Amino acid sequence: MLDYPQIDPVAIALGPVKVYWYGLMYVVGFIAAWWLGRLRAARLGLKPDDIGDMLFYGALGVVLGGRIGYVLFYGFERLLADPLWLFQVWDGGMSFHGGLIGVLIATLLFARKHRLGFFQTTDFIAPLVPIGLGAGRIGNFINAELPGRVSDLPWAMVFPGGSQPRHPSSLYEFALEGVVLFAILWTVSRTPRRRGMISGLFLVLYGIFRFAVEFVRRPDPQLGFIAFDWLTMGMLLSLPMILAGLALLAWARSQPVDGDKLEAREATS
Repeated sequence: MLDYPQIDPVAIALGPVKVYWYGLMYVVGFIAAWWLGRLRAARLGLKPDDIGDMLFYGALGVVLGGRIGYVLFYGFERLLADPLWLFQVWDGGMSFHGGLIGVLIATLLFARKHRLGFFQTTDFIAPLVPIGLGAGRIGNFINAELPGRVSDLPWAMVFPGGSQPRHPSSLYEFALEGVVLFAILWTVSRTPRRRGMISGLFLVLYGIFRFAVEFVRRPDPQLGFIAFDWLTMGMLLSLPMILAGLALLAWARSQPVDGDKLEAREATS
């Protein structure tokens, strides 16, 4: 059993102003997406400065979709009892699946503004996302959020407020949703692919990774198991992602290859 590292959730405190590690992880994700997006901006016929506009749309989608998704998927009864809870973001609560829906809506608006194809744009964005996902999971770990189920494995940890060692499931998600997903998508997308392929691959891989980790992640206390004493809300929301990703991969086989010019830096690397 490992000791849980006691890390102060507050990264910087200047008098009454406090900057939390969890918030900084969002900043890390957006900066990484901005930098990587600028490297490949020419693929969409965009200027590097246009990536800032894309990130603005994406940030709105993540924050609004993530919060609304959380209260609908994980706290609907509380929302009915207290509608103002939706705006109490300081209480925490963000949903990846809600954030994904928000980002897809934001992407549609951005694509229309710049006269781009929707899946052409999602294929561009998909490889930029995993670093932010991984950073977010590190933020969860620092906040001692999302502890796993009880385990006797050597790397199990006793989280603050608990008495039994548990899987550090947020670190599993960091490795799979962050490191592995980024490595696969970034590598596969280095050369032009059929339209929709990268988007479909993102949906399938994330869905599988999330579904698998849910077996060792403790169910949300307010929901418990949805059915069969093993099905969680995270699994239920990931299944449509996997199915949609498989359908998108099948559809992509009949689509043209998006062969726009690569940025000179990438073409010569």
